[in-house]
Amino acid sequence: MKKYSLLFVLSIAFLIFLGFKENKSGLQDKKVGTQIGQYAPEINLPSPSGKEIALSSLKGKLVLIDFWAAWCGPCRRENPTVVKAYHNYKDKKFKNGNGFTVYGVSLDKKKSAWEGAIKKDGLVWETNVSDLKGWGCVPAKAYAVRGIPANFLIDGEGKIIAHSLRGQKLEEFLKSQLK
Repeated sequence: MKKYSLLFVLSIAFLIFLGFKENKSGLQDKKVGTQIGQYAPEINLPSPSGKEIALSSLKGKLVLIDFWAAWCGPCRRENPTVVKAYHNYKDKKFKNGNGFTVYGVSLDKKKSAWEGAIKKDGLVWETNVSDLKGWGCVPAKAYAVRGIPANFLIDGEGKIIAHSLRGQKLEEFLKSQLK
């Protein structure tokens, strides 16, 4: 009888420990990946000034993770659309986020070209980042980027809610997410 009581107490203690461990981490329900409904993988890269900017620092906002490069013609032609969306939605309230911003991940290798494109295209958000490794960019690999421009829209919790929003599709999707 004593043996069974001890086994029972140890089993309960073990279950409580597991429950505490899962709740403490808060990650048991968060599947990280690049598909809609998954939580976006973290990115932490330097800005042109060298300051590291983590994607997670933008939590609470809708964020367009925009993979692009100064040398990419289609990217440069898409930039005016992204700039317009930024100005139109940066202060809006959404179903799952307050405000909108862009986390621009450049696949450039030359800092001067990257900075020149930011200035020329009016990419005024402060979250332009790059490791200047071109196609060797670790986040581009993590997001399985095979061609640019490529983008992922995440909600205020960091969950991917759309991808490949180019042209008018970006505007339409943002409008559909307004409160």
